[in-house]
Amino acid sequence: MHPSELNKLQGQIIACKQCPRLASYCQGIAREKRRRFQDQEYWGKPVPSFGDPAAKVLIVGLAPGAHGSNRTGRMFTGDHSGEFLYRALYEAGLANQPVGVSPDDGLKLRGCYITAVVRCAPPQNKPRPDELRNGQPYLEKELDLLTHVRAVLALGRIAFDNYLRVVSQRSVRLQPDTGQAGRHSDGAQLVVPEAFPPRSSLRFAHGANYQLPGGLPCLFASYHPSQQNTQTGRLTPEMFRQVLDNIREFLAGRTRR
Repeated sequence: MHPSELNKLQGQIIACKQCPRLASYCQGIAREKRRRFQDQEYWGKPVPSFGDPAAKVLIVGLAPGAHGSNRTGRMFTGDHSGEFLYRALYEAGLANQPVGVSPDDGLKLRGCYITAVVRCAPPQNKPRPDELRNGQPYLEKELDLLTHVRAVLALGRIAFDNYLRVVSQRSVRLQPDTGQAGRHSDGAQLVVPEAFPPRSSLRFAHGANYQLPGGLPCLFASYHPSQQNTQTGRLTPEMFRQVLDNIREFLAGRTRR
């Protein structure tokens, strides 16, 4: 756990200017605003991650919502996706309250950390490949700093595919007290992962989970709690609750593999 380094990283994310298209879009939304938020000052910048630095569960989303996180400055805060997600996390014991409306509302996550593969709201929720690549180093650094994570929950196919691309490209993982490949200068052992499975064998599907090699966290998948998915019934509270239950059982060691 490296809270100070995590805080420093979030500062770097907020100051990021690598994607001119996204920056222009976010700033434009912040100026124009939605009618019912006309009296509010929009964040309009890259959105930092949020949660417990000692988290065992890492949630990976796609990107901030134009009038949600891009308005409030906190992941999954201020829109329908956040309402759905935080109520579910509260019911699962991963949050101290079921509602998140602003960064100063007292919401705290317990054993859970939320990040995204893109840190600025993209037009039509569709980031370009280069924008996904620009966000990758931030996710990689978080994976290094969040040393207690044992389960990763990817929300949607894009988050799922991008998380897999990041971890499959990492040839060496540092893990304390495991492995057989010698020691790093700081005393941690160098762990060379087993061969990563073919990407074709790791297919996105709601409720799917995969035990990845090399001491990597177990990867769980869910449909994204977007308004489009939740209001059409493609993703129901019961469906999402089952995924969180599966994660809890895995962390408790009750899942057979």
